[in-house]
Amino acid sequence: MRAVVYEAFSAPPCLCTVPDPTPEPHGVVLKVMATGVCRSDWHGWVGHDTDIELPHVPGHELAGMVEAVGKDVRRWRVGDRVTVPFVGGCGACPQCHAGHQQVCDHQFQPGFTHWGSFAQYVGIHQADLNLVSLPEQLDFATAASLGCRFVTSFRAVVDQGKVSAGQWVAVHGCGGVGLSAIMIASALGAQVVAIDITADKLALARSLGAVATLDATQVASVPEAVQELTGGGAHVSLDALGHPTTCFNSIACLRKRGKHVQVGLLLGDQATPALPMNLVIAKELEILGSHGMQAHRYDVLMAMLRQGTLAPERLIGREISLAESSEALMHMDRFEGTGVTVITRFD
Repeated sequence: MRAVVYEAFSAPPCLCTVPDPTPEPHGVVLKVMATGVCRSDWHGWVGHDTDIELPHVPGHELAGMVEAVGKDVRRWRVGDRVTVPFVGGCGACPQCHAGHQQVCDHQFQPGFTHWGSFAQYVGIHQADLNLVSLPEQLDFATAASLGCRFVTSFRAVVDQGKVSAGQWVAVHGCGGVGLSAIMIASALGAQVVAIDITADKLALARSLGAVATLDATQVASVPEAVQELTGGGAHVSLDALGHPTTCFNSIACLRKRGKHVQVGLLLGDQATPALPMNLVIAKELEILGSHGMQAHRYDVLMAMLRQGTLAPERLIGREISLAESSEALMHMDRFEGTGVTVITRFD
């Protein structure tokens, strides 16, 4: 199969021919029909993720068709249209038994713990537990765009933040994660303040439901600006970028008893940022993380898609080929363009 491979961290990946994967007894091989290019892939490429063994194929936001089935798989057949959470569960640990596969003690992640979906085919483990069936009306590019950013934001807003109608929600960073969170929170009836440093991303945030936007380069203090806009601070605030500044601002902009949800990754030398713990204590704030979403929770998301409450296809920015993905991956840190970039051509 054709796949994008890098043999050293931060070295230019090459488009190579490599052996096709074979399914584990409990797994399947998927023919990849679409896969997103995510900042998490960039973190892996530069060497921030210790799970990666070289040489490596990135890619974890994917949708496709079942190509081969392991002998122990019961729920899936060749030709089934599926997607998969970017964190897969083992099905045997205490976390999985409690329904928390997103923090499985023995989790796997395509594109990190094993070769991923910047390829024509990808192997997925524990298929009966982790695969999600796709409705026929959901195209592969949209389904792939759900894979990491959208479902992580969905869990952050719905399950962790418990956002409700009328609340103020601040979203720091309007990349794929942030735009997803804005759409989801707006669909729930929340009033969203979007914060970024580029006009085109803030304009897109407004089109997706943000009632107010802030250019962080144009205000003296982002937390104070959010507090003024919201009449006392956000009820829920998300760091959707993953940076010490946005993390600090997200906590500092909350009203009393508000919730901060960390969605963006802080890795490398940014992994332990300074936090305003004085405010956490004085205001009785909550600090929460959001790490993917379980396969069994996709039913709620799919119901909102069927009803038209959410339209993740509006988040897709560019559709590119596998050959173009190396360049897109290496330039993720430039934050160029708007929306989600999806690979849809693999020949």
